[in-house]
Amino acid sequence: MSEKKSKSIRSILFIFPYPSGTAASQRFRFEQYLDFLPENDLQYQLAPFMDEETWKILYKPGNSWKKIKGIIKGFLRRIGLLFSVHKYDFVFIHREATPVGPPFIEWIIAKVFRKRIIFDFDDAIWLPNTSENNSIVAGIKWHHKTKSICQWAWKISAGNRYLADFAKSSRKADKREEKSVIVNPTTIDTKNLHNRVKEQDTDSFVIGWTGTHSTIGYLESLLPVLKKLEEDYSFTFLVISDRKPDFNLKSLQYIPWTKATEANDLLRMNVGVMPLRDDQWSRGKCGFKALQYMSLGIPALASPVGVNADIIQHGTNGFLCSEPHEWIECIKLLIHDVELRTTMGKSSRDRIEKQYSVAGNKENFIRLFTV
Repeated sequence: MSEKKSKSIRSILFIFPYPSGTAASQRFRFEQYLDFLPENDLQYQLAPFMDEETWKILYKPGNSWKKIKGIIKGFLRRIGLLFSVHKYDFVFIHREATPVGPPFIEWIIAKVFRKRIIFDFDDAIWLPNTSENNSIVAGIKWHHKTKSICQWAWKISAGNRYLADFAKSSRKADKREEKSVIVNPTTIDTKNLHNRVKEQDTDSFVIGWTGTHSTIGYLESLLPVLKKLEEDYSFTFLVISDRKPDFNLKSLQYIPWTKATEANDLLRMNVGVMPLRDDQWSRGKCGFKALQYMSLGIPALASPVGVNADIIQHGTNGFLCSEPHEWIECIKLLIHDVELRTTMGKSSRDRIEKQYSVAGNKENFIRLFTV
């Protein structure tokens, strides 16, 4: 990218945790909008904290010293980055500048360089939620820094209303508070990636779930439901993840998640499920699993927690299920009725294209950089 820039062109520094094109939160929060920036007189530079080598081992057991080494290298990159911050008009920070420790990078950018920070987050990251595989950093994650970054940010890009409410409560009252906290939903690229619709008239019935090993625990509440259904129905319970679950289900089929086959693997499903616990962390989620299912014409069945109740219109493009008997009855209904699955699938696709697609949200994202 040229060091020289026209007065009409503004520049953005994107600061984020993981290598580009790897983590779902980055891919579906801001990376899929990057191609639209130049046409809006915005140039950009990407600055991940973590390198590819560290990313590959981050969520695997062991390798503690390699992880520590990778984190130290990330900190050194962040310190080096400070020498170029002065060149940018905006600094877009996704989740945090560093995965551990206090927000000293954010403080320097906001208070020393006085840069306009756009702070983007899509989870209740002010709450402790460290996995056992990374317990080594659990005590130094410094979750409460989220509130401070909200106070220093010029604008806040929150994944849903629950997160936006936290951001507003964290900020000191000023004249621009309401306008500076923007609900920027996680979105799907319905043109280039999730660009097909499931054919529901299939010989077999597949109930599906996708997610990382850190969220597989949510499926435990669904195991009694699946076991009950196995008594009367023949179906496949498809899990697409980075780790095979240890479930005692005769219907279980596991597929390792890969970016290259992501959409094709999802299209094996007739319906997709998203069970959640009703707690603060779950209320902060942005419904990504449901969005993925629905974008491909796959009806979603989800717990009515947080944004799920906004995305899914019960009985129209999916079902909101709380109790085991509700999950069972709704799944039975969809097993028996191909036409209902097809109708719900089309309605699901329409819902995503209008409300949760890249095309539908592009202008909202670009407005984050409007002075």
